[in-house]
Amino acid sequence: MDNTTLVLPPRLTASARTMREAARERGLSTEQLPTFQVPPGLRAEHIHAGPSFADVVAPVLGIALLQAPEDWLARLPRAFTQRDITLMPLRQARELRRPAFIKSPNDKRIRAMVYTDGSRLPEADEIDAETPVLVSDVVEFTVEYRLYLLDGTVHTGSRYAEHGRLSVGPLSQDASAFGTDLLSACGTTLPSAIVVDVGRTDGQWAAIEANAAWASGMYSADPQRALDVLLRSTGLIESMPADDHRFFRHSSPPAVRSAR
Repeated sequence: MDNTTLVLPPRLTASARTMREAARERGLSTEQLPTFQVPPGLRAEHIHAGPSFADVVAPVLGIALLQAPEDWLARLPRAFTQRDITLMPLRQARELRRPAFIKSPNDKRIRAMVYTDGSRLPEADEIDAETPVLVSDVVEFTVEYRLYLLDGTVHTGSRYAEHGRLSVGPLSQDASAFGTDLLSACGTTLPSAIVVDVGRTDGQWAAIEANAAWASGMYSADPQRALDVLLRSTGLIESMPADDHRFFRHSSPPAVRSAR
């Protein structure tokens, strides 16, 4: 049996429970922690959890976490976004006096939604004014898909919404083809394992956002293939591919943990 261990948070979503079963079917050990505190002596290599849990637990275990650069979506050619997107500090976004879709790049510090103007954003005493946010034109996506990307290919995926409402279904050939085109043009700007959401707006395919595979729900994606991507997206620093080091989440530990 593989002695690799996957750490899980105190509360599991339905998707996380499916991922746990996929890991066990593969022969991996799983460890669900009752709190954010790491028990003495715990040895683990991977995490599947939201950023708040992972940011506390990963450094203790010597685990690195892969994510897309904060400005990844803003730097994509407009042909792949179908809208204008800018990364800016929260203080600048507060000055906007037009509707915009605003979100945090890699966590949920800023609620992702359409704001009628920047005055609706959290105040300075709630969140640091220099916190980066993505500011996007307001568009409507008629259908949305989640793509699990591994080593420059679409490894698995799922539909998750239609007209802004939850609608889980199979990955379409068109969504997968767009993901392949995106990777062909911009694959070097992403880590080797990542989740990217895509959708159709005004009849055109567009990238919606990138998400860390270790923190993403799989919807109806193939659990074992989603697990492939998860395991590559989080691991001991010394085991991570050198090309992925520039995609480490900043909360990941700066030092290499000693080998077993």
